Amino acid sequence: MSTIVVWFRRDLRVHDNPTLHRAVADADTVVPLYCLPDRHTGSGMFGLDKVGPHRARFLTESLADLRDSLRSRGGELFVRHGDPSTVVPAVADRFDAEAVYWQDLPGTEERDDARAVRAQLADDGVADRTFWTHTLYHRDDLPRPVDEIEDTFTPWKDRTEAKSNVREPEPVPVTVPSPDGDSGPLPTLSTFEFDPEDATVDERGVLDWTGGESAGLDRIETYLWEHDCLREYRETRNGLLGADYSSKLSPWLALGCLSPRRIHDEVERYETERVENDSTYWLVFELTWRDFFQFQLEKYGAKWFQPGGIRERDDIEWQRNREQFERWAAGETGIPFVDANMRELNATGYMSNRGRQNVASFLANNLRIDWRMGAAYFEARLVDYDVASNWCNWAYQSQVGNDSRNSYFDVLWQADRYDPDAEYVTHWCPELDGLPAEYAHAPWTMTEREQAEYGVELGIDYPEPMVDLEASYEKLE
Repeated sequence: MSTIVVWFRRDLRVHDNPTLHRAVADADTVVPLYCLPDRHTGSGMFGLDKVGPHRARFLTESLADLRDSLRSRGGELFVRHGDPSTVVPAVADRFDAEAVYWQDLPGTEERDDARAVRAQLADDGVADRTFWTHTLYHRDDLPRPVDEIEDTFTPWKDRTEAKSNVREPEPVPVTVPSPDGDSGPLPTLSTFEFDPEDATVDERGVLDWTGGESAGLDRIETYLWEHDCLREYRETRNGLLGADYSSKLSPWLALGCLSPRRIHDEVERYETERVENDSTYWLVFELTWRDFFQFQLEKYGAKWFQPGGIRERDDIEWQRNREQFERWAAGETGIPFVDANMRELNATGYMSNRGRQNVASFLANNLRIDWRMGAAYFEARLVDYDVASNWCNWAYQSQVGNDSRNSYFDVLWQADRYDPDAEYVTHWCPELDGLPAEYAHAPWTMTEREQAEYGVELGIDYPEPMVDLEASYEKLE
């Protein structure tokens, strides 16, 4: 009887999973395996957590859901903790597998893991096969090879849309015949040295994030079909409060609990059964942006993690002022729009796209703190952390990425534009509740008399601003 190990990575689903689909077709017995790398339970760059509490909880829930899905099909998820280069070959040996199949990924750490596993398997005489499964457009279907793709999004998008097609999703396997054996315990929050209360989602959050394929499919059903929100997505996507201003599908996409091709199929069905408009296109457009950064990460690799980014800039003197960084991370900068977004991130593991752009620009451009510290902090905290989306977007906002323009976000203008009544700011900075919107966004503009009148004393009730915004903008121009 033939046996194949399926090494699950960031593809924690049974729908549209070409790796699992092919293994079930090729083998009599399939050994689904998840290996939690040691690095995920330790410190990352700059001594920050590699995986924070909300991200850890979402991962553990996603693994539990995957195990349930496999068991309902006669299978099992084998879970191990350690170095994949040791764990994966050991499991292949334990079950006498002739091959290991796994998802190909563009991240540098993920590629290092794959090379090490492949080398050990080759020494053991075990075959391997990889599958590209996490983008909307398949890498093999791009008009140009990855190392030749454009570095600017719009030309790449236009060429890809004109010359490539989205593949049909693979069907869900009816059965996954797995062997008996010690499946191993699922990781828990204690595995990451967190307590349950560390990962409790604040009731002020936009959603009570639940990991796993089942929850991701439920979110599609709720957002597209029950609440019928897709028809207005383009108009509402820059929102800050509420569950439905955007699709909120990114956490499930990040861990592969949802396939982008499944989302694409749902959008096409929605266009047939409900409406086709700019908003329905825009959701697919956002998936294409996600693809672009996946391929950019594969193209440039480790350059994305250097201070000068892919532009190799050496004209910016990045600072590593820990006190300033920690004020930013804690949401205590004295700039309410920045603070509100950072407090939401810390309390829930999520932040809107609009918020991410602003807090990143503030750290990198106004404070000139090493942008990689911010990216590493997001890596730990975000439930939807994806290496390409996170690091490439941070580089973009820090003027060392794909965008050739030197630009920055005017935080106050953004706050007035997207939070005109200061509802979002006061939602997460309740000490500013009761202030007129202009003061809630810029409390330092109040006189001492106004501070006394409104009961908000700077430096006591709310921090004084850590930087003169206008002066910091002047230095960037």
